[in-house]
Amino acid sequence: MKLNSTQIERALGQFDAQVLADDHPAVAQLTKVFGQHTFFLDDKGLNVLELIETPQMEPQGGEMINIADWSDATLTKLRAHAPEPTGVVVSLKEIHH
Repeated sequence: MKLNSTQIERALGQFDAQVLADDHPAVAQLTKVFGQHTFFLDDKGLNVLELIETPQMEPQGGEMINIADWSDATLTKLRAHAPEPTGVVVSLKEIHH
């Protein structure tokens, strides 16, 4: 899923990662392989947010899915694999305190 800036901010508040900016050189290649997503890098590898859909409702959140692992100790090369749920559920709706 491609997130807007507000959704990215909310996701990063719940998931320790960095976002690959749309103008990052790798994004075009990643989009060809994995489709239109906002890509998150963490210490385990490359992740995307898969929506948890509720019928007839706007998506309220999703689960982070790992789609590639780091293949070297310097965290510069990724190896793609079958999508694996991370167990991290991210809420995209505004939380009022």
